[in-house]
Amino acid sequence: MQPLMEDLEAYRWKCSRALHWHGNRKAAALLAEIPTDLGIDRYGAGGVVEALENEMRTVLGKPAAVFMPSGTMAQQIALRIHADKRGARAVAFHPTAHIELHEDKAYQLLHHLVGVIIGDARRLVSLDDLRTVRERLAVVLFELPQREIGGRLPAWNDLEEQVAFVRRQGTVVHLDGARLWECTPYYGRSPAEISALFDSVYVSFYKGLGALAGACLAGEEEVIAEARAWRKRHGGTLFGLWPNAASALAALQKRLPLMPRYFEHARAIAEVLRGIPNVEIVPDPPQTPMMHLHLRVEEKAFLTAARRIAEEQGIFTWSRSVPGDSPPIRVVELVVGDATLEFAPEQVGAIVRQLVS
Repeated sequence: MQPLMEDLEAYRWKCSRALHWHGNRKAAALLAEIPTDLGIDRYGAGGVVEALENEMRTVLGKPAAVFMPSGTMAQQIALRIHADKRGARAVAFHPTAHIELHEDKAYQLLHHLVGVIIGDARRLVSLDDLRTVRERLAVVLFELPQREIGGRLPAWNDLEEQVAFVRRQGTVVHLDGARLWECTPYYGRSPAEISALFDSVYVSFYKGLGALAGACLAGEEEVIAEARAWRKRHGGTLFGLWPNAASALAALQKRLPLMPRYFEHARAIAEVLRGIPNVEIVPDPPQTPMMHLHLRVEEKAFLTAARRIAEEQGIFTWSRSVPGDSPPIRVVELVVGDATLEFAPEQVGAIVRQLVS
């Protein structure tokens, strides 16, 4: 199916509209969102980088924060620092954690950490899963929401119980909050209130918020001071970080207030999709502005329909899907953002119906 997927990728930039997230924004649009009246940093010091870090201390409710070029860097550094401080190398996380699936075992190869998998890849971590761990852990990593299983979130009381249990073992709790912003409507809590459960927190500025690449790590002053040293060792203290930091600050101010609207639109879309044959929503109803759609359709038929929609309607949907649990099922991820808001729920339903018919 590679030629079909490559062909669809070309349509990404030809279509006038996109169904997913904030759309396919070209360079000019991304550059236009970067404020030009903010100060320039030097090697991460001063200017808009400092302004963003100060803002994140307030938004996340932590004593200190540091801007990082990537979430991969931020998380590995956080786990390394916690492990060193506790004289233990084992770090625990869900089977679908980003650090396990998408970072080529860097936590092992670069930081000599030992990964301990907890729970089942198809469901959320439970308190019983945590009780089965026998290794001496330095840190347990929680991911909110759990992206690979559709953006699922544990009930707030369950999360509090799990964090309290981990703390009683003398273990640190770290939050992979790449999409923390999207959790706020479901929990009815601010980013700071959610972050208060954790010793350290990582957030992404491009996921959800739609800024240029960049992340933040927040926590106690001692941890963040050490994180700055590790950022330099990783080659992440670039001569100028200001364009990405300025983009992050602008996106935070623009899109964090929109999260309730994205969430409600996701719920309304799910209401429509629920009535379409051969479509399953995961989770149902959505718990964030994200959902996975399990479509009963052959891959070639899906790609052919996606191309037809792009050609005839000028709408870019998806250029690929991934296999589901059984051969006839293809899975796509729908994140509701600025672009999705331009479609009424019934319009989204009509498009998805074409993809599975």
